[in-house]
Amino acid sequence: MNNTLEDVHTSGSLGEKAGVSGRVKGNVSCFSSPSLIPLHGPLQPPNAQLSRNAVCQGNRKIEEGEESLLAAPVPSLFPELIPSTVSSLVSDCLLPSTKSGATQVIKVYNEDNTSRTVEVPTDITARDICQLFVLKNHCIDDHSWTLFEHLTHLSIERIIEDHESVMEVLSGWAMDTDSRLYFRKNYAKYEFFNKPLDFFPDHMVSISSETNGMMNHSQLIQTFLNSSTCPEIHGHLHAKEQGRKSWKKFYFVLRRSGLYFSNKGTSKEPRHLQFIAEFSDGDVYTLLSARKIHGAPTDYGFCVKSTKRGSPRDLKLLCADDEQTRTCWVTAMRLFKYGMQLYQNFIQPHQKQKTPMRSISENSLVAMDFSGHKSRVIENPSEALSVAVEEGLSWRRKSCHRLSSHGSPSTSQSPMSNIALHMAQPWFHSKLSREEAHRLITQQGLIDGVFLLRDSQSNPNTFVLSLCHTQRIKHFQILPVDEEGELFYSLDDGHTRFTDLIQLVEFYQLNRGVLPCKLKHHCARITL
Repeated sequence: MNNTLEDVHTSGSLGEKAGVSGRVKGNVSCFSSPSLIPLHGPLQPPNAQLSRNAVCQGNRKIEEGEESLLAAPVPSLFPELIPSTVSSLVSDCLLPSTKSGATQVIKVYNEDNTSRTVEVPTDITARDICQLFVLKNHCIDDHSWTLFEHLTHLSIERIIEDHESVMEVLSGWAMDTDSRLYFRKNYAKYEFFNKPLDFFPDHMVSISSETNGMMNHSQLIQTFLNSSTCPEIHGHLHAKEQGRKSWKKFYFVLRRSGLYFSNKGTSKEPRHLQFIAEFSDGDVYTLLSARKIHGAPTDYGFCVKSTKRGSPRDLKLLCADDEQTRTCWVTAMRLFKYGMQLYQNFIQPHQKQKTPMRSISENSLVAMDFSGHKSRVIENPSEALSVAVEEGLSWRRKSCHRLSSHGSPSTSQSPMSNIALHMAQPWFHSKLSREEAHRLITQQGLIDGVFLLRDSQSNPNTFVLSLCHTQRIKHFQILPVDEEGELFYSLDDGHTRFTDLIQLVEFYQLNRGVLPCKLKHHCARITL
C-alpha cells in the first residue's frame, strides 16, 4: 500500500485533462465526444495549502498569499473508496504536462475486448497512457505495461514504443478499418537489455560481413546502440512472393541500411544482395495468425509495414522456423530503428526510482506490537520484518481455520478452504484452456519464468502450472495428495508437498525444484 502511495507522489508533473467515460464495447478507436466533460485543472503541488472548503467545492480557487487555517487532509489509504469527484481530481494529475491545451478522445482495449474511452492531450506518449491506466486501476507498476497497435483487418500487431506519440500512430489508420489500441503486460519488452544471450543466438549475429567475426555478447547491445558499429543479423527466412500465395525460403541479412536477401545461396556479396525494406518509414509487426490468414509454413510470422502505405499487398511478409529466430529478427529491427532511444526508455523508470519521495502518510506509519498488555513501537527493523512475516502466516492459518468444515479446529483442510485461498490470486486463471493459456503467456512475453496456474481441463479437481522457459511454454500437472486425511498439493509426485497453491507458488518463486526455472512473472489480467 505504501508503495502505491509512493508511485502516486513520484509520478511527476501531470497534465491538464484525463476524462474517463467508462467501459464500452465497439470498433471505433479514435473519436470526439461532446458528452465528455473535461476535468478541472491539475491539483495543487504537495506544499500548497488548501482549505477544507476548497476540497469540498472544487471550483473555488484560493487567492495567492491566502493561508489555510485548517490542516491539510490526510491522504486516503483506500483510494478505491474515494468519491468520484475526488478521484477525478486525482486522475487529473496523472498525465504529464503538455505544450498545448488540445485534447483528443481515444479508446483503449483490454485482453477481453472490453474498452474504455479516455480524453488525453494530443501530444501524449504511449508511456503516459500506460501510467494513467496503471494508476487508475491501482496496478503495480513493474514497467512491463505496454500499449499495442492492433490492426485487425491485417491480423498484425506491434509494440508502440514508450516514447512514441499515440496521435501519430492513430493518424496512420484508415477510417474504414478496425484498428485498436490494446493495454496489457509485456515482460519481454526490454528483456534483451538484461539477457541478450536469450535474444541473439551466436549463429545469427556477427560484427560485419567483411570480418565474419562473432560478437562478444557482453558488448552486443552496445554495438546496436553505437551508430558507428556494424552488427549484422543473418539467417534463413521464408518470404511470401509478391502477388502470389506461395512462400519461398531465402538467406536474409539485416544491417543498419535495411533488410536484404541473397539471390545466390548464402552469399553476402553486394552484387548478390537484393534490398527488401528499410525502417526509417516502416515498422515491424508480428503476424497473429500466420498459417490461417497468410498461408505461412509456420506460426512464427512477422512483417515490415510502411507508414505511408497500409494495404495488405504492401506488407513484406516473412516467417521464421521457430520463436527464438523470430524474436531475434524483430528485436534487432526495433534496435536498428530506434537505437539509443530504446535504451533511454528502458532506464528512465529506474532513474526515477533512485530518489523516491516519501508521502506524508508513509512517514507517519510505524511498526507496532500489540501482543502484550500495552502496545509498543518496534524500532528494530529485523524484528519488524519478522513480525510482518508472522502476521502473514497467522492470517493464513486463521483463513484455513475459518473455512474448515463445520468450524472444526482440526488441522485438516477442506477443498473449499484451498479454493478460497488461491481463487483471488492474480496468477490463478480458473477456467482457462491450454490454448488460451498459451496465447496469454505469448502475449505477455516469452521470457523465462512467465507463468500462470489454471484448472485442469482433462483431470477434474486438479490444477496445471503453465510456465515459459527458453521461449517455449510447458505445462506441469499439480496433483492433490491425500495423507492421513490431510490434503496437499505436489508437482513431484508427493516428494514436495504444500497445504495450498499459494505455498506452492511461493516455494517455486524461491526454488527451482523440479521446474526448468523459477517462477518470476505471473500473467495478470485487469479490467479497465
